[in-house]
Amino acid sequence: MNPVDIAGLPVGDGHPPRIMGVLNMSVESNYDPSTWGDVDGAVEHAEQMVAAGADIIDVGLQSSNPKNPWQAVDTELDRLERALEVVDRADCDAVWSIETRYAEVADAALEGGFDMVNDVCGFADPDMPDVCESHDAAVVKMASPPDIQSPGHLKSIDDCFAALERGGFTEKTIIDPAFGGWYDEKTHEDNWEMFRRLREFRAFGRPMLTATNREDFLGVIADRPETADQLAVSLAAATMEVERGADIVRTHDVPETADVVAVAEFLGDGARGNADGAAAAASADGAGELPGVVPREIERNVGLRGHNGVAPGAAATLSFRTTGLDESTRERLAAIGSDHDVLVAAGGEERPSPESVAGGRGDSPASEGTFVAGTAAAFEAALSDLAEVDGLEALVGRIRRTLARERLA
Repeated sequence: MNPVDIAGLPVGDGHPPRIMGVLNMSVESNYDPSTWGDVDGAVEHAEQMVAAGADIIDVGLQSSNPKNPWQAVDTELDRLERALEVVDRADCDAVWSIETRYAEVADAALEGGFDMVNDVCGFADPDMPDVCESHDAAVVKMASPPDIQSPGHLKSIDDCFAALERGGFTEKTIIDPAFGGWYDEKTHEDNWEMFRRLREFRAFGRPMLTATNREDFLGVIADRPETADQLAVSLAAATMEVERGADIVRTHDVPETADVVAVAEFLGDGARGNADGAAAAASADGAGELPGVVPREIERNVGLRGHNGVAPGAAATLSFRTTGLDESTRERLAAIGSDHDVLVAAGGEERPSPESVAGGRGDSPASEGTFVAGTAAAFEAALSDLAEVDGLEALVGRIRRTLARERLA
Protein backbone atom coordinates (compact mmCIF):
# COMPACT_ATOMS: atom_id res chain seq x y z
CA MET A 1 0.00 0.00 0.00
CA ASN A 2 1.25 3.46 -0.85
CA PRO A 3 1.36 5.63 2.29
CA VAL A 4 -0.14 9.10 2.03
CA ASP A 5 1.40 12.16 3.66
CA ILE A 6 -1.26 14.42 5.17
CA ALA A 7 0.44 17.68 6.04
CA GLY A 8 3.32 15.78 7.61
CA LEU A 9 1.21 12.97 9.10
CA PRO A 10 1.99 9.69 7.30
CA VAL A 11 -0.93 7.29 6.87
CA GLY A 12 -0.73 3.73 5.56
CA ASP A 13 1.75 0.86 5.60
CA GLY A 14 4.54 1.22 8.14
CA HIS A 15 2.54 3.63 10.27
CA PRO A 16 0.04 3.10 13.11
CA PRO A 17 -3.67 3.61 12.50
CA ARG A 18 -4.73 7.21 12.97
CA ILE A 19 -7.69 8.51 14.96
CA MET A 20 -10.05 11.00 13.32
CA GLY A 21 -12.24 12.88 15.79
CA VAL A 22 -15.57 14.31 14.65
CA LEU A 23 -16.46 17.98 15.10
CA ASN A 24 -19.83 18.90 13.57
CA MET A 25 -20.58 22.59 13.11
CA SER A 26 -23.97 21.88 11.58
CA VAL A 27 -26.86 22.60 13.91
CA GLU A 28 -28.97 19.87 12.31
CA SER A 29 -26.51 17.07 13.13
CA ASN A 30 -28.06 14.36 15.28
CA TYR A 31 -25.30 13.41 17.73
CA ASP A 32 -25.11 16.24 20.26
CA PRO A 33 -21.75 15.41 21.91
CA SER A 34 -19.95 16.10 18.62
CA THR A 35 -22.07 19.08 17.51
CA TRP A 36 -21.00 22.64 18.22
CA GLY A 37 -22.69 25.67 16.73
CA ASP A 38 -20.51 28.16 18.60
CA VAL A 39 -16.82 28.73 17.97
CA ASP A 40 -15.76 28.72 21.64
CA GLY A 41 -17.30 25.32 22.28
CA ALA A 42 -15.89 23.91 19.06
CA VAL A 43 -12.38 25.09 19.91
CA GLU A 44 -12.54 23.52 23.36
CA HIS A 45 -13.90 20.24 22.00
CA ALA A 46 -11.19 20.06 19.33
CA GLU A 47 -8.46 20.63 21.89
CA GLN A 48 -9.93 17.96 24.16
CA MET A 49 -10.04 15.42 21.32
CA VAL A 50 -6.42 16.02 20.37
CA ALA A 51 -5.33 15.73 24.01
CA ALA A 52 -7.21 12.41 24.15
CA GLY A 53 -5.47 10.95 21.11
CA ALA A 54 -7.00 12.37 17.93
CA ASP A 55 -4.54 12.81 15.07
CA ILE A 56 -7.11 14.39 12.73
CA ILE A 57 -10.10 16.65 13.40
CA ASP A 58 -12.86 16.22 10.81
CA VAL A 59 -15.09 19.28 10.67
CA GLY A 60 -18.55 18.79 9.18
CA LEU A 61 -20.56 21.68 7.76
CA GLN A 62 -23.80 19.77 7.17
CA SER A 63 -25.36 16.60 8.44
CA SER A 64 -24.90 13.58 6.21
CA ASN A 65 -27.85 11.85 7.87
CA PRO A 66 -30.41 11.20 5.11
CA LYS A 67 -33.21 12.15 7.52
CA ASN A 68 -31.93 15.72 7.60
CA PRO A 69 -32.37 18.27 4.80
CA TRP A 70 -29.66 18.62 2.20
CA GLN A 71 -27.72 21.89 2.38
CA ALA A 72 -26.56 23.83 -0.68
CA VAL A 73 -23.04 25.10 -1.25
CA ASP A 74 -23.83 28.62 0.02
CA THR A 75 -24.84 27.25 3.42
CA GLU A 76 -21.56 25.38 3.75
CA LEU A 77 -19.59 28.46 2.71
CA ASP A 78 -21.33 30.51 5.41
CA ARG A 79 -20.55 27.89 8.04
CA LEU A 80 -16.97 27.59 6.82
CA GLU A 81 -16.23 31.05 8.21
CA ARG A 82 -16.77 29.77 11.76
CA ALA A 83 -14.86 26.58 11.01
CA LEU A 84 -11.85 28.56 9.84
CA GLU A 85 -11.96 30.56 13.06
CA VAL A 86 -11.83 27.29 15.01
CA VAL A 87 -8.77 26.16 13.06
CA ASP A 88 -7.10 29.51 13.72
CA ARG A 89 -7.86 29.61 17.44
CA ALA A 90 -7.43 25.99 18.50
CA ASP A 91 -4.17 25.41 20.35
CA CYS A 92 -3.48 21.84 19.32
CA ASP A 93 -1.24 19.90 16.97
CA ALA A 94 -3.61 18.12 14.63
CA VAL A 95 -4.41 17.64 10.98
CA TRP A 96 -7.59 19.52 10.06
CA SER A 97 -10.03 17.84 7.68
CA ILE A 98 -13.04 19.49 6.06
CA GLU A 99 -15.98 17.21 5.33
CA THR A 100 -17.66 18.49 2.18
CA ARG A 101 -19.01 17.34 -1.16
CA TYR A 102 -18.34 20.66 -2.89
CA ALA A 103 -15.07 21.52 -4.65
CA GLU A 104 -15.73 25.23 -4.05
CA VAL A 105 -15.94 24.68 -0.30
CA ALA A 106 -12.89 22.41 -0.33
CA ASP A 107 -10.87 25.05 -2.20
CA ALA A 108 -11.79 27.79 0.28
CA ALA A 109 -11.13 25.51 3.26
CA LEU A 110 -7.71 24.41 2.02
CA GLU A 111 -6.83 28.01 1.19
CA GLY A 112 -7.86 29.07 4.69
CA GLY A 113 -5.87 26.54 6.70
CA PHE A 114 -7.45 23.08 6.43
CA ASP A 115 -5.08 20.24 5.53
CA MET A 116 -7.27 17.64 3.84
CA VAL A 117 -10.75 16.95 2.45
CA ASN A 118 -13.27 14.26 3.41
CA ASP A 119 -15.52 13.96 0.35
CA VAL A 120 -18.65 12.03 1.29
CA CYS A 121 -19.88 12.10 -2.31
CA GLY A 122 -16.79 10.46 -3.79
CA PHE A 123 -15.89 13.03 -6.47
CA ALA A 124 -19.50 13.61 -7.54
CA ASP A 125 -18.30 17.18 -7.96
CA PRO A 126 -15.92 16.62 -10.91
CA ASP A 127 -13.69 19.51 -9.85
CA MET A 128 -12.85 17.94 -6.48
CA PRO A 129 -9.76 15.94 -7.60
CA ASP A 130 -8.22 18.96 -9.34
CA VAL A 131 -8.85 21.21 -6.35
CA CYS A 132 -7.18 18.77 -3.96
CA GLU A 133 -4.23 18.22 -6.27
CA SER A 134 -3.74 21.96 -6.72
CA HIS A 135 -3.28 22.25 -2.94
CA ASP A 136 -1.26 19.00 -2.72
CA ALA A 137 -3.90 17.89 -0.23
CA ALA A 138 -5.02 14.41 0.75
CA VAL A 139 -8.65 13.56 0.06
CA VAL A 140 -10.92 10.82 1.37
CA LYS A 141 -13.07 9.40 -1.42
CA MET A 142 -16.16 7.76 0.02
CA ALA A 143 -17.93 5.20 -2.14
CA SER A 144 -20.92 7.05 -3.53
CA PRO A 145 -22.92 7.43 -6.75
CA PRO A 146 -22.13 10.43 -9.00
CA ASP A 147 -24.89 12.50 -7.40
CA ILE A 148 -24.10 15.43 -5.12
CA GLN A 149 -27.35 14.90 -3.19
CA SER A 150 -27.01 11.13 -2.64
CA PRO A 151 -23.93 10.36 -0.54
CA GLY A 152 -23.47 6.66 0.12
CA HIS A 153 -26.56 5.58 -1.83
CA LEU A 154 -25.06 2.20 -2.71
CA LYS A 155 -26.28 -1.20 -1.59
CA SER A 156 -23.76 -3.96 -2.25
CA ILE A 157 -20.02 -4.28 -1.82
CA ASP A 158 -19.71 -4.60 -5.60
CA ASP A 159 -21.55 -1.28 -5.98
CA CYS A 160 -19.09 0.31 -3.57
CA PHE A 161 -16.10 -1.07 -5.46
CA ALA A 162 -17.47 0.24 -8.75
CA ALA A 163 -18.10 3.67 -7.23
CA LEU A 164 -14.55 3.92 -5.89
CA GLU A 165 -13.12 2.94 -9.27
CA ARG A 166 -15.28 5.47 -11.11
CA GLY A 167 -13.50 8.78 -11.58
CA GLY A 168 -10.11 7.47 -10.50
CA PHE A 169 -7.92 8.76 -7.70
CA THR A 170 -5.45 11.49 -6.92
CA GLU A 171 -1.97 10.63 -5.70
CA LYS A 172 -3.16 11.31 -2.15
CA THR A 173 -6.55 9.59 -2.17
CA ILE A 174 -7.72 7.62 0.87
CA ILE A 175 -10.73 5.34 0.36
CA ASP A 176 -13.85 5.01 2.52
CA PRO A 177 -16.14 1.99 1.88
CA ALA A 178 -19.22 3.94 3.09
CA PHE A 179 -20.64 2.06 6.05
CA GLY A 180 -23.95 3.11 7.54
CA GLY A 181 -27.58 3.76 6.80
CA TRP A 182 -27.16 6.26 4.01
CA TYR A 183 -30.52 5.32 2.51
CA ASP A 184 -33.35 2.93 3.20
CA GLU A 185 -32.41 0.28 0.65
CA LYS A 186 -29.06 -0.36 2.35
CA THR A 187 -29.90 -2.84 5.08
CA HIS A 188 -28.08 -3.96 8.20
CA GLU A 189 -27.34 -7.19 6.32
CA ASP A 190 -25.61 -5.20 3.57
CA ASN A 191 -23.41 -3.46 6.14
CA TRP A 192 -22.64 -6.74 7.92
CA GLU A 193 -21.59 -8.37 4.65
CA MET A 194 -19.31 -5.47 3.76
CA PHE A 195 -17.80 -5.48 7.25
CA ARG A 196 -17.03 -9.19 7.02
CA ARG A 197 -15.37 -8.58 3.65
CA LEU A 198 -13.59 -5.36 4.61
CA ARG A 199 -10.17 -6.81 3.76
CA GLU A 200 -11.14 -6.87 0.08
CA PHE A 201 -10.82 -3.08 -0.05
CA ARG A 202 -7.07 -3.49 0.53
CA ALA A 203 -6.92 -4.48 -3.14
CA PHE A 204 -6.95 -0.79 -4.08
CA GLY A 205 -3.52 -0.41 -2.49
CA ARG A 206 -4.55 2.83 -0.81
CA PRO A 207 -5.00 3.83 2.83
CA MET A 208 -8.50 3.15 4.10
CA LEU A 209 -10.77 5.11 6.45
CA THR A 210 -13.62 3.45 8.31
CA ALA A 211 -16.53 5.28 9.92
CA THR A 212 -18.77 2.90 11.87
CA ASN A 213 -18.85 4.67 15.24
CA ARG A 214 -22.31 4.48 16.86
CA GLU A 215 -23.94 3.06 13.74
CA ASP A 216 -27.25 1.24 14.13
CA PHE A 217 -26.08 -1.78 12.15
CA LEU A 218 -23.72 -2.47 15.06
CA GLY A 219 -26.15 -1.55 17.83
CA VAL A 220 -28.83 -3.94 16.63
CA ILE A 221 -26.45 -6.90 17.01
CA ALA A 222 -26.30 -6.36 20.78
CA ASP A 223 -29.84 -5.01 21.15
CA ARG A 224 -28.58 -1.45 21.63
CA PRO A 225 -30.92 0.58 19.40
CA GLU A 226 -30.17 3.94 21.01
CA THR A 227 -27.13 5.87 19.77
CA ALA A 228 -26.18 6.77 23.34
CA ASP A 229 -25.81 3.06 24.19
CA GLN A 230 -23.61 2.09 21.23
CA LEU A 231 -20.13 2.85 22.56
CA ALA A 232 -19.19 -0.75 23.40
CA VAL A 233 -20.28 -2.16 20.04
CA SER A 234 -18.41 0.64 18.29
CA LEU A 235 -15.20 -0.16 20.15
CA ALA A 236 -15.53 -3.85 19.32
CA ALA A 237 -15.91 -2.96 15.66
CA ALA A 238 -12.93 -0.59 15.74
CA THR A 239 -10.58 -3.37 16.84
CA MET A 240 -11.76 -5.54 13.94
CA GLU A 241 -11.46 -2.68 11.46
CA VAL A 242 -7.81 -2.21 12.35
CA GLU A 243 -7.18 -5.94 11.99
CA ARG A 244 -8.86 -5.87 8.57
CA GLY A 245 -6.90 -2.96 7.17
CA ALA A 246 -8.25 0.38 8.42
CA ASP A 247 -5.62 3.11 8.51
CA ILE A 248 -7.90 5.85 9.86
CA VAL A 249 -10.74 5.22 12.31
CA ARG A 250 -13.30 8.03 12.43
CA THR A 251 -15.03 8.39 15.79
CA HIS A 252 -17.12 10.53 18.11
CA ASP A 253 -15.45 8.78 21.09
CA VAL A 254 -11.78 9.66 20.82
CA PRO A 255 -10.32 8.55 24.20
CA GLU A 256 -11.90 5.10 24.16
CA THR A 257 -11.30 4.51 20.46
CA ALA A 258 -7.66 5.58 20.70
CA ASP A 259 -7.10 3.01 23.45
CA VAL A 260 -8.69 0.06 21.66
CA VAL A 261 -7.01 0.93 18.36
CA ALA A 262 -3.62 1.06 20.06
CA VAL A 263 -4.14 -2.42 21.54
CA ALA A 264 -5.53 -3.85 18.30
CA GLU A 265 -2.58 -2.48 16.37
CA PHE A 266 0.09 -3.60 18.83
CA LEU A 267 -1.19 -7.16 19.26
CA GLY A 268 -2.73 -7.72 15.84
CA ASP A 269 -1.37 -9.83 13.01
CA GLY A 270 -1.21 -6.78 10.77
CA ALA A 271 0.82 -4.51 13.07
CA ARG A 272 2.27 -1.68 10.99
CA GLY A 273 4.05 0.53 13.46
CA ASN A 274 4.72 -1.69 16.45
CA ALA A 275 7.53 -1.55 18.95
CA ASP A 276 10.00 -3.77 17.11
CA GLY A 277 9.86 -1.61 13.98
CA ALA A 278 9.53 -4.63 11.71
CA ALA A 279 6.49 -3.33 9.88
CA ALA A 280 8.03 0.05 9.27
CA ALA A 281 11.18 -1.59 7.94
CA ALA A 282 9.16 -3.73 5.57
CA SER A 283 7.34 -0.70 4.25
CA ALA A 284 10.61 1.13 3.74
CA ASP A 285 11.81 -1.81 1.66
CA GLY A 286 8.71 -1.51 -0.51
CA ALA A 287 7.08 -4.74 0.63
CA GLY A 288 4.68 -5.73 3.38
CA GLU A 289 2.69 -8.76 4.43
CA LEU A 290 -1.10 -8.88 4.01
CA PRO A 291 -2.38 -11.09 6.84
CA GLY A 292 -5.72 -12.84 6.63
CA VAL A 293 -6.04 -12.84 2.84
CA VAL A 294 -8.97 -14.90 1.58
CA PRO A 295 -9.72 -16.00 -2.00
CA ARG A 296 -12.16 -13.16 -2.64
CA GLU A 297 -9.47 -10.62 -1.79
CA ILE A 298 -7.11 -12.32 -4.22
CA GLU A 299 -9.78 -12.05 -6.90
CA ARG A 300 -10.21 -8.34 -6.13
CA ASN A 301 -6.47 -7.81 -6.59
CA VAL A 302 -6.51 -9.74 -9.85
CA GLY A 303 -9.51 -7.74 -11.04
CA LEU A 304 -7.77 -4.41 -10.43
CA ARG A 305 -4.39 -5.39 -11.87
CA GLY A 306 -2.79 -7.47 -14.55
CA HIS A 307 -1.40 -10.80 -13.32
CA ASN A 308 0.74 -13.69 -14.46
CA GLY A 309 -2.10 -16.04 -15.30
CA VAL A 310 -2.02 -18.18 -12.15
CA ALA A 311 -5.59 -18.92 -11.09
CA PRO A 312 -6.63 -17.22 -7.82
CA GLY A 313 -7.69 -20.61 -6.46
CA ALA A 314 -4.10 -21.80 -6.74
CA ALA A 315 -2.89 -18.96 -4.54
CA ALA A 316 -5.46 -19.01 -1.75
CA THR A 317 -5.29 -21.31 1.25
CA LEU A 318 -8.38 -22.57 3.07
CA SER A 319 -8.45 -24.43 6.39
CA PHE A 320 -11.13 -26.60 8.00
CA ARG A 321 -11.57 -28.71 11.11
CA THR A 322 -13.92 -31.68 11.30
CA THR A 323 -14.82 -34.00 14.17
CA GLY A 324 -16.37 -37.40 14.74
CA LEU A 325 -14.47 -39.31 12.05
CA ASP A 326 -13.69 -42.96 12.65
CA GLU A 327 -10.26 -44.37 11.88
CA SER A 328 -11.23 -45.71 8.45
CA THR A 329 -12.68 -42.37 7.35
CA ARG A 330 -9.62 -40.49 8.57
CA GLU A 331 -7.38 -42.84 6.62
CA ARG A 332 -9.37 -42.33 3.41
CA LEU A 333 -9.36 -38.57 3.95
CA ALA A 334 -5.59 -38.60 4.43
CA ALA A 335 -5.10 -40.66 1.26
CA ILE A 336 -7.24 -38.30 -0.83
CA GLY A 337 -5.37 -35.37 0.67
CA SER A 338 -2.05 -36.88 -0.38
CA ASP A 339 -3.35 -37.31 -3.93
CA HIS A 340 -4.43 -33.67 -4.19
CA ASP A 341 -1.85 -31.79 -2.08
CA VAL A 342 -4.32 -31.21 0.76
CA LEU A 343 -2.79 -31.38 4.24
CA VAL A 344 -4.64 -33.66 6.67
CA ALA A 345 -3.68 -33.73 10.36
CA ALA A 346 -5.89 -36.32 12.04
CA GLY A 347 -6.55 -36.47 15.76
CA GLY A 348 -7.60 -39.50 17.76
CA GLU A 349 -4.30 -41.25 18.44
CA GLU A 350 -2.92 -41.36 21.96
CA ARG A 351 0.32 -39.55 22.54
CA PRO A 352 2.62 -39.94 25.56
CA SER A 353 2.36 -37.37 28.31
CA PRO A 354 5.35 -35.98 30.20
CA GLU A 355 6.08 -37.58 33.57
CA SER A 356 2.85 -37.77 35.53
CA VAL A 357 2.15 -35.47 38.42
CA ALA A 358 -0.40 -35.95 41.19
CA GLY A 359 -3.83 -36.14 39.63
CA GLY A 360 -2.48 -36.66 36.11
CA ARG A 361 -4.09 -39.11 33.71
CA GLY A 362 -1.06 -40.52 31.96
CA ASP A 363 -1.28 -40.75 28.18
CA SER A 364 -3.88 -38.46 26.62
CA PRO A 365 -5.56 -38.27 23.22
CA ALA A 366 -4.22 -35.95 20.58
CA SER A 367 -6.08 -32.74 19.84
CA GLU A 368 -9.69 -33.48 19.04
CA GLY A 369 -10.80 -33.33 15.43
CA THR A 370 -9.05 -33.43 12.10
CA PHE A 371 -7.37 -30.38 10.58
CA VAL A 372 -7.52 -30.04 6.79
CA ALA A 373 -5.79 -27.30 4.77
CA GLY A 374 -4.91 -26.61 1.16
CA THR A 375 -5.38 -24.23 -1.70
CA ALA A 376 -8.84 -23.53 -3.03
CA ALA A 377 -7.81 -25.16 -6.30
CA ALA A 378 -6.69 -28.31 -4.48
CA PHE A 379 -10.01 -28.57 -2.66
CA GLU A 380 -11.89 -28.12 -5.93
CA ALA A 381 -9.92 -30.99 -7.45
CA ALA A 382 -10.45 -33.21 -4.40
CA LEU A 383 -14.17 -32.58 -3.95
CA SER A 384 -15.47 -35.40 -6.14
CA ASP A 385 -13.29 -37.96 -4.35
CA LEU A 386 -14.19 -36.61 -0.92
CA ALA A 387 -17.89 -36.74 -1.76
CA GLU A 388 -17.68 -40.51 -2.27
CA VAL A 389 -16.52 -41.17 1.31
CA ASP A 390 -19.22 -41.98 3.86
CA GLY A 391 -18.76 -39.85 6.96
CA LEU A 392 -17.33 -36.80 5.19
CA GLU A 393 -20.69 -35.25 4.32
CA ALA A 394 -20.32 -32.37 6.79
CA LEU A 395 -16.79 -31.55 5.63
CA VAL A 396 -17.72 -31.73 1.95
CA GLY A 397 -20.73 -29.48 2.54
CA ARG A 398 -18.61 -26.94 4.36
CA ILE A 399 -15.95 -26.95 1.63
CA ARG A 400 -18.59 -26.45 -1.06
CA ARG A 401 -20.19 -23.54 0.80
CA THR A 402 -16.83 -21.90 1.33
CA LEU A 403 -15.82 -22.24 -2.32
CA ALA A 404 -19.18 -20.88 -3.42
CA ARG A 405 -18.88 -17.97 -1.01
CA GLU A 406 -15.42 -17.20 -2.30
CA ARG A 407 -16.72 -17.39 -5.90
CA LEU A 408 -14.28 -20.12 -6.76
CA ALA A 409 -16.69 -22.96 -7.49
